[in-house]
Amino acid sequence: MMILAFLDLFGMDIPGGEESLLGILAKGGVTMIVLAVLFVVNIYIFFNRVVVISKAKKEPRALLDNVLNAVKSGDLETAKSYCRKDPTPMAKMLKAGLDRITSPLKNIEVAIENVGKIELYYLEKNVSILGMISGAAPMIGFFGTVIGMINAFMSMDKGNVDTSDLAGGIYEAMVTTAGGLFVGIIAYISYNYIVRQIEEVVHNMEVASIEFVDMLQAPTLQN
Repeated sequence: MMILAFLDLFGMDIPGGEESLLGILAKGGVTMIVLAVLFVVNIYIFFNRVVVISKAKKEPRALLDNVLNAVKSGDLETAKSYCRKDPTPMAKMLKAGLDRITSPLKNIEVAIENVGKIELYYLEKNVSILGMISGAAPMIGFFGTVIGMINAFMSMDKGNVDTSDLAGGIYEAMVTTAGGLFVGIIAYISYNYIVRQIEEVVHNMEVASIEFVDMLQAPTLQN
């Protein structure tokens, strides 16, 4: 079905309609099964990361302002409560800083940085698989095509092969290339979209940590 949509998108006619295409996909054998599995894995990881990142991208300004104002007024418990109620990575970083607010500034910075690394790891979980699929899927498709071409020419070498049968075998083999490219393109777009969204979250985390540390260095807090 996904190959049918891909071919229809570019105005390519499929002999025999959808049933003929499904028959061709079935003849693709293991290659098409592998591509189908990669496609499902890609879709699952993509939507899983979208959900996780959408929660992490919650508007950071309100939380940061509330925490900074509470710390400036000396109400650390209120500042910590703001962080506990917020599930974002930025809130966890600020909470780590608040827990060590009586420690040297260097220790506070290290604590915030360590939590940030852990949160970044969770955000990037399985994202590299999307990159792998974007590169591997086209190659798997080409591999399936080469195998199909080899089989077609082996049959021709044996003789008594009808030209239409040979042509049919070749375009059946080419479907694996289309399938590989389709899965690869979807994975490539998914990967780059997720990476861009993670960069926005990381930027917000960096801004929050810098403002928090700058506030701690203010003369009114140091005295």
